Amino acid sequence: MFTGLIESVCTAKSARRSADGLKLTVDLGKLADEAKIGDSIAINGVCLTVTKLQGSLADFDVSSETLKKSTLEKLKPSQQVNIELALKSGGRFGGHFVQGHVDGIATIKTVEKQGQFANFTFQADSQLLEQMVVKGSVAIDGISLTITGLNKDSFGSAIIPETLNKTTLGSAKIGDQVNIETDIIIKAVKKQLENILPKKQKLTAEKLKELGF
Repeated sequence: MFTGLIESVCTAKSARRSADGLKLTVDLGKLADEAKIGDSIAINGVCLTVTKLQGSLADFDVSSETLKKSTLEKLKPSQQVNIELALKSGGRFGGHFVQGHVDGIATIKTVEKQGQFANFTFQADSQLLEQMVVKGSVAIDGISLTITGLNKDSFGSAIIPETLNKTTLGSAKIGDQVNIETDIIIKAVKKQLENILPKKQKLTAEKLKELGF
């Protein structure tokens, strides 16, 4: 379990493709002191397991299914990635519940700077958008953010200076792709309502609002 509060921006050292997946090596820097083999670590929002640790370099095996659902297949050596270690038992909980199970990919559509702040718009497919509500939470490349706007083909989020300075969104540009994990609570509510409502009645964000969610 993660919170979407990024602990460090680290460097991908290598990404070696194999027949059934990818072997990823990341320089964790000082975070390596807190990691061990078998630990779960979120890399750009994707929960991966440490398979080897040598100094500050950590190896991860990425399955073909994860490559299909995320941007990790396009990672290049020297590329910066957001890192979050798994939440410790009894630790302070900020952000929101993030599993590290990416639901899909979105593309940065617009970036509007407002002083030190920035408003981002992300283009996404309907399956992702149907699992979002305005003022709800979403994890973008592992970053816990609030949805500020929502329409038929995109959603928006306002990014504060701290997030721009401490994550990869500070250097992101229009056309970049990002990993998206929608809120597990919204997904659970949507699933239950789909089981209750008539099968022919499509459950949308608007319908959720009508029902008081």
